[in-house]
Amino acid sequence: MAMTLRLTPEQDRALSLLAQAQGSSKQEAAIRAILTTATRTLADAEVEDLATQLLPEYAAAQRRIRTSRALFQGREER
Repeated sequence: MAMTLRLTPEQDRALSLLAQAQGSSKQEAAIRAILTTATRTLADAEVEDLATQLLPEYAAAQRRIRTSRALFQGREER
């Protein structure tokens, strides 16, 4: 779905800097910011699945968390 995002010059600069830091377009940076914030804020399986599909770093972070939890639980059982 298409939409227009109206930003102040300051907000546009922040988005430009974010996109540059990520090596992406401003559109991709905005999408990443939305999905990242949504997954942190909402307990919604659909949003989490979308983030996992679209953000490789999110999927990698999830794997690291699961691995760490498994290791930690193994230590507690000893």
